[in-house]
Amino acid sequence: MREMTFHSADELSHAYILLSPSAEERKAAATALASAAVCSAPGPVPCGVCRACRKVRAGIHPDVITISRIADDKGKKKREISVDQIRNVIADSVVLPNEAERKVYVIDEADTMNIPAQNAALKLLEEPPRGVIFLLLASNAEHLLETVRSRCAEIVCGAQEEEPDAETVKLGMAFLKRCAEKDEAQLFRWCASNENMDNAAAVAFVECTIGLLTDMLCRRKSTLGMSDREVYELEALMEKCLGMLRVNTSVKQVFGLIAVSAVCE
Repeated sequence: MREMTFHSADELSHAYILLSPSAEERKAAATALASAAVCSAPGPVPCGVCRACRKVRAGIHPDVITISRIADDKGKKKREISVDQIRNVIADSVVLPNEAERKVYVIDEADTMNIPAQNAALKLLEEPPRGVIFLLLASNAEHLLETVRSRCAEIVCGAQEEEPDAETVKLGMAFLKRCAEKDEAQLFRWCASNENMDNAAAVAFVECTIGLLTDMLCRRKSTLGMSDREVYELEALMEKCLGMLRVNTSVKQVFGLIAVSAVCE
């Protein structure tokens, strides 16, 4: 996972899904993002040393609220996060922060939210109150509704993948610029000129492009004029293409899908 620092908290997206099989890695990522949201330093954030950052690390910042599965009368955690818990978040989210300029809701094990809870959360993600950020921690994003996922930036925590080489990054940026221009004919020609690359190169290109799109959602890179929704949809398309390549779908077929689907309406 890249180090999560931002020029200012204004660069943060309103919602993130933090993915990892490790609860420790998910918590570390949530701490970094929550710290960035409430950090009192002029920038970059999080500074890690201000009072707000220290309180987040200690788990005592009043504007960083964690929601998790509650225990039953026998002290055993329930299987799901309930809709009532999310309704409580909805009610609380319109209350002004105590200390910071923003409030952060950390939904631990968000993939255990039942369907009514996810539908309630969707309303928050579609129309979030000003200055409110949601962090959904999950081990399996497939357990979250697609509508929920589409409204969040997804970050894979603890990933130690090699950095793409300069040529792959250049290829990814060239592709994204064509998507941003919304010129279907130009995009089709670009895909046709690159569809003969081998599977390994195609996987590297798609993985690199997903990383660039994540950087856009996290405001580490310019969106090239694309809306957040367009970036979300393009990232979902590239994730689909990556899955196809990993089950040995032909590169030409994958680039054909990209050619007809990458330009958002």
